Amino acid sequence: MSESAHTVALRQQQDYRFEIVFDPAIPALQADAAPPLGQGAGPNPEQLLAAAVGNCLSASLLFALRKFRQAPDPISAEVRAEIGRNAEGRARVLGLHATLRLGVAAAQLEHLQRALDTFEAYCTVTASVRAAIPVTLEVFDSLGARLK
Repeated sequence: MSESAHTVALRQQQDYRFEIVFDPAIPALQADAAPPLGQGAGPNPEQLLAAAVGNCLSASLLFALRKFRQAPDPISAEVRAEIGRNAEGRARVLGLHATLRLGVAAAQLEHLQRALDTFEAYCTVTASVRAAIPVTLEVFDSLGARLK
């Protein structure tokens, strides 16, 4: 049973460019297919998927650390979507590779390992996407030390 639902409305503007309306109180977003189909006048669907995964992972890690009254800010993320062909020759997202960076050194954060061990399980989008697409993750602190 669904706990909640989120509706997003899309309206074609021209060719492969769509206006995406999330909520009347939130500015609309323009999305567009990459050339040669579209003009690249906005993020394409693959970039939006990568952004959703990166945003969810970042927010989940932030939440996990804030539960322990820790301040890892500012967290940054980079997500690379690997695009390739499936057995039928159709373009697909073959994998997502996420890198998160904490805004502080690991030594400044108490309970860091506990947060790192659990935060992914609470990331709604990533857990859902992982059912169909491999998602790899690395986490670094502000000094460049790999934590995960």
